[in-house]
Amino acid sequence: MKNKDSRGRLSAGAARTWVLVALAVVALALAGWWWTGRSAADGRDAAASAASGAAGAGRPAGGRFGRSGPQPVSAARVQQRDMPVVVDAIGSIAAANTAVVRAKVSGELKAIYFKEGQAVKAGQVLALIDPRPLEIARDQAQATLARDQAQLENARADLARYKDLVAKEAAPRQQLDTQQALVRQLEATLLSDQASVANAKLQLSYTQVTAPIAGQVGLKQADLGNNVGPNDANGLLTIAQMQPAAVVFAVPDARLARIREQLSGKQALPVQAWDRERRVKLAEGRVASTDNAIDATTGTIKVKALFDNQDGSLFPNQFVNVRLQLDVLKDALVVPAAAVQRGAPGSFVYVIADGTVTLRKVQLLATDGDWTAVQGALKPGEQVVTDGADRLRDGGKAEVITAPAGGASAPGGRGRNRGAAAASAASAASDR
Repeated sequence: MKNKDSRGRLSAGAARTWVLVALAVVALALAGWWWTGRSAADGRDAAASAASGAAGAGRPAGGRFGRSGPQPVSAARVQQRDMPVVVDAIGSIAAANTAVVRAKVSGELKAIYFKEGQAVKAGQVLALIDPRPLEIARDQAQATLARDQAQLENARADLARYKDLVAKEAAPRQQLDTQQALVRQLEATLLSDQASVANAKLQLSYTQVTAPIAGQVGLKQADLGNNVGPNDANGLLTIAQMQPAAVVFAVPDARLARIREQLSGKQALPVQAWDRERRVKLAEGRVASTDNAIDATTGTIKVKALFDNQDGSLFPNQFVNVRLQLDVLKDALVVPAAAVQRGAPGSFVYVIADGTVTLRKVQLLATDGDWTAVQGALKPGEQVVTDGADRLRDGGKAEVITAPAGGASAPGGRGRNRGAAAASAASAASDR
């Protein structure tokens, strides 16, 4: 009986084993079927890709760098003309003179005779300080002067009498000497009194506050009824001399020799002041002087220029862009700044003629805005590449294209944006 149960348990265990084996076989079969389908799909995709590649074998692979024909570029012609040597800098406008008007005597501010922002002349009365205390001081000084003057006249009369008595030997010589000393003492006192009267009148004149210089008045710093005095930090007002106006800017110290040469030769160095965006020219002037030392930190030296500023368009502390013209290159070869390339050969340009590109080395002389004066094997009228030079090589082929209508670049973009747009358009047309 016990053997029979053992055989039953063995049979059940064997059945479970065969079931597990069957499930494993089914799973393997399903996995093989899935893998076979995946391989077939990949094969179809590869075939489709190959067919597509074969169909497009007759054209370039696409993209401008895959072109087999001439490279599209933008170009401009070399010019021969006068080229100004210009130094660009930034600066701020400063008044030629600035004066803080303070009260020279203490007292109550009784009247104000100016309007804020108005133009005033030198010597014009601007305000009045209560004059009564100083009028009293003047009267006292004049009274003292009158008293001492009377004493002096009396002493001089006595001196004349003593001289007559001494001559007649009716008075001692010592009395005459004493009287002469008294006269000299009173004469000195009279001089002191006269100085006191003059000082009192001067102090009284200070009650009328006048403009020390001509210029534009700022905002008032004291109101009627305030007590003002010489020690007020802000004073009564500020006057800025706006005509001429000055601008102070820094230039590299390498330019100092040329600037000093021009100044010593009494030759004008033109200076232009432009607004922040370099779109509007605010004023034209000339260099007046330079600083007496170079800034060792920045390697620059400060230069001061003066502008007539007749229209009053320049204000103190106004930011401006400065263009200093140092010289003029006569009949210089001029190319667009975008045409100048830099690399292992140094500075160079690509010249295009009859579809062939030639590398020409150049030496940079000066730059003014979008144009650069160069020295090299160039001729006026030759075409130099301004855009697309990164895809060229010496002796390569190129085709000059024209920017499409409406493709002008925005301010600041210059010619490179137009050339890039044109090159992209040409590449897209070739791909189609």
